[in-house]
Amino acid sequence: MPLITPSYLYTFVALLAVSSLLVFSFIAYTDAVRFSSETRQLKSLMNRIAAKTTEMLTLTPTINVTLEVFIEMPPSIGKQQYWIRLQNDSAKAWLEGGLGEIPIEKTDLCVYLLKEVFVAGYYTAGHGAARLTCHVIDNVPNIQLTSFSEEY
Repeated sequence: MPLITPSYLYTFVALLAVSSLLVFSFIAYTDAVRFSSETRQLKSLMNRIAAKTTEMLTLTPTINVTLEVFIEMPPSIGKQQYWIRLQNDSAKAWLEGGLGEIPIEKTDLCVYLLKEVFVAGYYTAGHGAARLTCHVIDNVPNIQLTSFSEEY
């Protein structure tokens, strides 16, 4: 009888280890799926802003007025905060975004805009609608991204 009890104990420990591995692998899988979904939602939001930006860049130089567009933004994506920022250098302009509360220096989510444009500004989730303002200065279109609630 004493030999049977340790074998049951070893079997129980083995089952406990296998079930723990399964539970942790399912948790990791659901986190990966959730992050993938949140990234897709952020990319879709960035594409919508980039499309509005391109539309404004097409209209502003031809009619020579200042355009202002408000885009309704979700307060968060999933359970996470997000940020969107317009950047440029001497060669190109782009829209970048990421998940989290603090903008990071380098991100993989990036949408490139027209080359001859000056862009600036950022939007952080939870601060109302995004405001895009476009006007022409010295034949160069300028686009500014701000939160609508920052000014009021």
